[in-house]
Amino acid sequence: MSVTIKIPTPLRTLTAGADEVSVEASTIRAAIDALETQYPGIKDRICDEKGIRRFVNVFANEEDIRFLNSLDTELSDKDVVSIVPAIAGGSDPLR
Repeated sequence: MSVTIKIPTPLRTLTAGADEVSVEASTIRAAIDALETQYPGIKDRICDEKGIRRFVNVFANEEDIRFLNSLDTELSDKDVVSIVPAIAGGSDPLR
């Protein structure tokens, strides 16, 4: 089944500038593996030895996979997977 993966700006250097790519996958794990096959090196930016990196969020149809089945979250045809890097910083409101 074909799923769309939305690629954040920092990872687009690995996808030749593409902001969305399609892969054939039935789980998040399979989608990331397929992404790695097409764009070598991208998996290391998303995952570490424990799973999804701490400062990377992955959503399946707007649902955070950490609250679903993580890498084993099932996907259906035409689903959309979004990779979103966590953003930190800003000003101290107490200053």
